[in-house]
Amino acid sequence: MEPSLGTTNVLLAIMAAVSVLEALLVIGMGIAGFIAYRRVMDVVNVLEANHVAPAMARVNAILDDVKGVTAKVKEETERVDHAIRTTMDRVDDTADRMRWNVRAKTSRVVGFLRGLRVALERLLTTHHPQQPRTQNP
Repeated sequence: MEPSLGTTNVLLAIMAAVSVLEALLVIGMGIAGFIAYRRVMDVVNVLEANHVAPAMARVNAILDDVKGVTAKVKEETERVDHAIRTTMDRVDDTADRMRWNVRAKTSRVVGFLRGLRVALERLLTTHHPQQPRTQNP
């Protein structure tokens, strides 16, 4: 068999044509992908502008309101806590003073009543001289 360059050239031409077609197909797919990407991004931008941005503005406004309310509640809680602590300190102080005053005023009366009781017991009891006990053998 003699080598024939004609067949080889035809095969090379077919392979070159297929390679060119493949390159055109890859370029076409790249352009189609870019166009699809641009369209999707346009849709996303429209959705963001029409729906997401207003929703985010409302959410941010609500969060600002919640932040304000939280700060106000915190201030009021601290104020009430301070008032309760002050009141409790005053109640404790008043109870201590009352306890001291009652003890100071009643100690004299209690002492007088104890003395009176002892005196009455001595007056009411008969004085029996104690007889020495005898032991039995």
